[in-house]
Amino acid sequence: MRTLKLCIAFLAMSFIVPLQAQTADEILDSYFENTGGLEKWKSIEGMKMTAKVNQQGMEIPLEIIQLSDGRQMTMINFQGKEIKQGVFDGETLWSTNFMTMKAEKSDAEATANFKLNANDFPDSFIDYKEKGYTVELLGKETIDGAETFKIKLVKEPVTIDGKQEEDVSFYFFDTENFVPIAMQSEIKSGQGKGMVQEITMSDYQEVDGVYFPFAMTQGVKGQPGSPLTIESIELNPTVDAAAFAFPDEMEGEKK
Repeated sequence: MRTLKLCIAFLAMSFIVPLQAQTADEILDSYFENTGGLEKWKSIEGMKMTAKVNQQGMEIPLEIIQLSDGRQMTMINFQGKEIKQGVFDGETLWSTNFMTMKAEKSDAEATANFKLNANDFPDSFIDYKEKGYTVELLGKETIDGAETFKIKLVKEPVTIDGKQEEDVSFYFFDTENFVPIAMQSEIKSGQGKGMVQEITMSDYQEVDGVYFPFAMTQGVKGQPGSPLTIESIELNPTVDAAAFAFPDEMEGEKK
């Protein structure tokens, strides 16, 4: 009788475990399927987001443009002025200095690191193996009261102060809907070096058959972040190439 009970228990477990077990690839497959399908995701050539970020109680309008060839920029509307930040034209990375209001190019190291992310649009997990990335399921973790699958993503090494370091981030996928609700990564440079940056995502809405988070918060883990509310998303927008050009280059073309 004892042997029979053990056999029944073993058979019961053999049916339960496969149902509960998940692999990182299965979670990612479910994520893309639940948010529009991988084919739909791959058809995205560009994205323009209109949003507002809350900085210490002040709402600042933003326009964020990202294209599949790596070009991108953020346009900030502050006190009636349009200020470009994080502009990348495919070769040059530049931003507007808030103190001098003049455009400044980033150094070679920052530009090289930025270029590494050019093939991540519209999602780092698309064809990750072909990119040379690796993913690993680390188990489950509770984030803001929600049970999630924790997935580790390792991309190409970045260069920090002349030394190569691993580029590692952790994504937390809701176990019910299989969508990411948080991402964490170590800050590699600047005042926050060594701290953990955390981005939370919620309010997924459909845009042309694909679902995106319309509410995000970015900051340091364990500290209040800056809420970002997306008002609209336009897929495959028409964008003038001159919008990404460094101002000096634009002036040179007019002469």
